[in-house]
Amino acid sequence: MDATDRAIINRLQHGFPICEYPYRQVAAELDIDEQELINRLQTMLEDKRLSRFGPMYHAERMGGGLSLCAMSIPQNDFDEVVEKINAFPEVAHNYAREHSLNMWFVLATDTPERIQGVLQEIEESTGYPVYNMPKKQEFFIGLHFAL
Repeated sequence: MDATDRAIINRLQHGFPICEYPYRQVAAELDIDEQELINRLQTMLEDKRLSRFGPMYHAERMGGGLSLCAMSIPQNDFDEVVEKINAFPEVAHNYAREHSLNMWFVLATDTPERIQGVLQEIEESTGYPVYNMPKKQEFFIGLHFAL
């Protein structure tokens, strides 16, 4: 990762502009052209330096459902289960933890009722139980990682 990639990631952690040409605006702030910004983002997504680039929605405010979920997956099945879970469009992100519940992911669905259906589909697909931990109260912490 070079200095420009780091600058892109650092800048985009603080938001993406809502305007007619948001890529052009960010590119100008970084002193690169719009196409270079787009190409670099695409490259970072393709080589997995970025796992996702897109908006974060408050699913519940839009009438949807949101839940944090965890699973206990044997190490020899971990990669296969990650692929199966990440294939669900409702999975916002998925990450490993050093704990007996070693796989955690967030579900965002179009309706609250859909959460249970997706959890059942994941269990059927993977053969492992999912622990559903719906949010009781929301806290916002502005977390940014300077690169």
